[in-house]
Amino acid sequence: MFLFSFVTYYTSSLLAACYRSGDPVNGKRNYTYMDAVRSNLGGFKVKICGCIQYVNLFGVAVGYTIASAISMMAIKRSNCFHASAGKNSCRMNSNPYMIAFGIAEIIFSQIPDFDQLWWLSIVAAVMSFTYSTIGLGLGIAKVAETGKIRGSLTGISVGTVTQTQKIWRSFQALGDIAFAYSYSLILIEIQDTLKAPPSESKTMKKATLLSVGVTTLFFMLCGCMGYAAFGDLSPGNLLTGFGFYNPFWLLDIANAAIVIHLVGAYQVYCQPLFAFVEKTAAEKFPDSEFITKDIKIPIPGFRTYNLNLFRLVWRTIFVMATTLISMLLPFFNDIVGLLGALGFWPLTVYFPVEMYISQKKIPKWSTRWLCLQILSIACLIITIAAAAGSIAGVMLDLKSYKPFSTDY
Repeated sequence: MFLFSFVTYYTSSLLAACYRSGDPVNGKRNYTYMDAVRSNLGGFKVKICGCIQYVNLFGVAVGYTIASAISMMAIKRSNCFHASAGKNSCRMNSNPYMIAFGIAEIIFSQIPDFDQLWWLSIVAAVMSFTYSTIGLGLGIAKVAETGKIRGSLTGISVGTVTQTQKIWRSFQALGDIAFAYSYSLILIEIQDTLKAPPSESKTMKKATLLSVGVTTLFFMLCGCMGYAAFGDLSPGNLLTGFGFYNPFWLLDIANAAIVIHLVGAYQVYCQPLFAFVEKTAAEKFPDSEFITKDIKIPIPGFRTYNLNLFRLVWRTIFVMATTLISMLLPFFNDIVGLLGALGFWPLTVYFPVEMYISQKKIPKWSTRWLCLQILSIACLIITIAAAAGSIAGVMLDLKSYKPFSTDY
């Protein structure tokens, strides 16, 4: 995790430097990741970058839908366990919860510039701190209760799983960690919301250092204490895997915080994809009123709402598609690992490195060029291993899977 955090911070700093072309203070702005690739690399790489970025954004939406549904079910199940004193298995289907999350996202997706609401970052930070602190506290309490530290430095014991399964799970874990640091795919879009002076790149580098540092600290503490509490029996998610049953109300608060966080995060990650499709449609069909015309709807006590029919239809279809796929593939850990693997090398490492080399005109075969290429190749190998582990996990899940009938 420390390695991933260092690589993510370093390459994010390289990517932040590519927000402006030429002069870092007054140069031409690149409003999106694709714009940055177009300005620095050009050619076919722009289309490759766009495809990878937008497929990843779609995948993140699927992952967030699955995660939110699991947290909503965890609230229902913890209350059920409490009410039945643990006698009821409290099994339930995930589909209604995914549909409920999808309906909420359809509504929120119609709010213009949802990702730029000033209070959204504050709410996300508070929710993250809430569920991370609760997870950490419960882990510490469990260790204190049992009086011993479970697990080992080498991870899960062979016997609990086979040697092959341990290898595949280790690879999948790399993808899970990569997903935790996957914000690079919208870093340029976030940077575009910053005010200058100071220069956007300086502000972004400071924000990246702070966010990566805090994220790594909490992830390490929660992961280590969770493993110390449960050892080989550690659930994939401390707050939803029911390693903890009490206090049930505290688990409810933590899972509610996760849902609230993911409702906003879904929209933030999807905005670049929404904007790309809507901009492309407007450029290709400038005379279509269905695409370009806004219908003004007065709302008492608020400013006039501009309803765009294309935005309404397209965003609704998008959310429905992510919800449907989530219902078809509700394997959270494996899907997250696969998404992390697919996005880590190209978007977090390869394009930032190549754009930085192009922008700074670093000569081929120089020491700096060689170091950057070694970093890129090493991360590519890690990505391939993580993808293989996650695919193996998905294939294993599919052996006992029935579409639209997954219970937890």
